[in-house]
Order: sequence, then structure tokens, then C-alpha cells
Amino acid sequence: MAGKKHHKRKLRVDRLLLVIGIACILIALPILTLRSCSTPTSKNDPSPKPSALPTLETKPTSSPTPSNHVSLFFAGDTVIHESVYKDAQKEDGSFDFSHQLDAIGDIAEPFDLAYYNQETILGGTALGLSGFPTFNSPQEFGSYMVSRGFNLVSTATNHSLDMGMKGIQASRDFWDKQSNVITDGTNTSPEQQNSIAHMTVNGVSIALVSYTFSTNNIEPEQPWEVNTYLGHVDEMLTKVKAAQEQYDCVIAAMHWGTEYDNEVNQEQLDLSQRLADAGANIIIGNHPHVIQPFKWINGSTPCFYAMGNLISTQTETENLIGMIGALDIVKKEDGSVEIQNVRADLTYTLMDGEYPDLRTNIRTVPFAQLTEKELPEKDKLYQEYKNIITSMDSNIKLGL
Repeated sequence: MAGKKHHKRKLRVDRLLLVIGIACILIALPILTLRSCSTPTSKNDPSPKPSALPTLETKPTSSPTPSNHVSLFFAGDTVIHESVYKDAQKEDGSFDFSHQLDAIGDIAEPFDLAYYNQETILGGTALGLSGFPTFNSPQEFGSYMVSRGFNLVSTATNHSLDMGMKGIQASRDFWDKQSNVITDGTNTSPEQQNSIAHMTVNGVSIALVSYTFSTNNIEPEQPWEVNTYLGHVDEMLTKVKAAQEQYDCVIAAMHWGTEYDNEVNQEQLDLSQRLADAGANIIIGNHPHVIQPFKWINGSTPCFYAMGNLISTQTETENLIGMIGALDIVKKEDGSVEIQNVRADLTYTLMDGEYPDLRTNIRTVPFAQLTEKELPEKDKLYQEYKNIITSMDSNIKLGL
């Protein structure tokens, strides 16, 4: 009997140990799972580390963007020559620009913000479409760009007054109807010129300030119609300072530089320094229609002096090679903003036909998607233009 009791006692103890063991496993399992799913953050960086930007040829994952972190994609001039809008026109008279820029739209769409420069006025068909030298472009082009995620648009260019005040009014009427899109550079009132275009994304407030050097000697009816900096530099810097005081991040879109020159001129150097000192966090330049170098100003403000053309039907290779870029805007716990993960890559605009005939089958694609047949010596050209971008500052990531 004693042996049986001892056996039963032992059995009870074994069962008790088994129950305790199972309970311990059930308690530990969610803790282990939580630890395996969490990502530790560095004590030196109180905010979560932003995930690295995707390569410019692939879409990022669909995971939500962390709070206080904004991803920005940006591109250059959209020069809507007659060949560009004719190539996009369908038999029913409407316009479809998707075949021309879908390769770029696929890259831009996943970013929180996407910027480009609307070189030519979007006055629309009611004003009569036209190409060089006095442009007026279909508003459907803007609609397409918005549909692919472009929500920051600079409109201060040397072609802003090509259609006079009626062109500016038609363009503003179009842009004002677009949801969650901000533009700056052309105005229909002095109040509009004095206001600061802004939006808030992921808890970060973004301001856009856009200025041009001239309007091709076309005098405005009113001085507030186009933001021009020549003779108004102090006013421009005052606006940048005001934007910095009110918003977390200021993007300065500058229409400047010497056309068809890869070298940065002295005016650009002077203005970029003054803009950064005034509070510009990011400077994106356009107008030369060729790529110019990149440079960090004050060690914290990335300046892209000229992005080149995003799309055009200009004939020289240098005008068909454009730059696209991306970066992270990170708002830190103390309220300051840091620009991280700055990168750039190259695009090329392909087309059939030669000037002076209309060009067709126009499409802008990343260099990585080009074949040697489409662009002979593409690797050599890539290296040549990579050297231009990094000639003033090599502290930028290029390539995939």
C-alpha cells in the first residue's frame, strides 16, 4: 500500500510540474513574440529610425510611414513642347500622358511628397495650346501628375507670363481645385503672393517658396503676379524666414542659373547660402535644362542647383538627361528638422523622329531601364553625369 501511495504522490507531483511548465510557456510566449516583433531604438536617437528609402526603380513596402518622418521625391522641369502634347493627344481630342511618364510616376507615387517644376503655364485648351517660344499647355498634364502623387508644384518660371494674366488665372483656377496639392510662384492677388503655401504630413508641417529670376522680359500688369527675386531678394529671404518661423521644414524652389551650363554661377552660390542662412531646409533648382551639381549648405541644407528636364523634346543629349532625387525629412523631439538619406539618380527621355518634325512615342525612363540600343554608351554617360552631380560635394548617394 505504501508503494502505491508513493506512486500516486509522485504522479500528482509530476502532473503539478507539468501544469506549472505549461503555464510558464503560455506566459513567456507573448513576451518572446513581442520582443521578436519590436525594433529597439538608439538612446542617441529618441525618434524611431526612418526606414531607408527604396531604390528609385522599385516601390517601397506598403507599411505606414512613421510619425514625424516624411519621404520626399523630386524632379525637374516639365517643358511641354508641341511634340509632347501632340504625342499625348488621343483621337477624341483628350490627352493621356501616362505612356510618357508612367515609369517616373511608378517611382514617385509611394512617397509622402513629390515635387516637380511646371515650366510651362497650364492655361488649358480654352486659351489655345502652344509650344516654344510662348507656351500654353493642357491642364490634363497637371491632372496626370497629381494622379501619380505629385503634390508640391513650383510655378515661378521664365515662362510664367507667356499667356499674360489670363494664363496665370486659368492656371491658378486649375491648381486650386486639386486636393492636397500646394503650389507657389504665380499669384492672382497680392494676398496670395504674401501667403505661404504649406501642408502637414505625418505631423511635419512643410512650406513651399518658389521664385524665378525673370519672365523673359514680359512685364506683368501687376508686380505681384509672379514671384521674381531680381530686385526682390530681401523680400524673398524675409518670406523664407517667416516660413521657417511658422513651419517645420521650408523647401525653396529656385528658377535660376545659366541655361545649358553644367557649372553653377556666382549668383546661385550667393543665393543658396543666403537662403540656407534664412532658414531653407531644402533647395531645389531648375531652369538650365541640364544637370548641375549637388551641395550641402551649412552642412544641413541639401541644394540641388539644377535637376535638368523631366520631360521635353529638346534635341541635345544633355537636355534629355534629367535628375530625380529623394530624401527623408525627420522632425526630432526638440522640434528641429534633419534631412537624411539624400540620394539621386538619372533619367533619359526617349522619342522617335527628329526636329523639326513632331516627335512621337515620347517617354522618360530611369537609366536602369535603358538598353544600349536605346542609348548607346549609357554606362559611360551615367558615369559622366554622376561626376557632374558630385563635382562640388560627394556626400550624396547615387545609383542603385
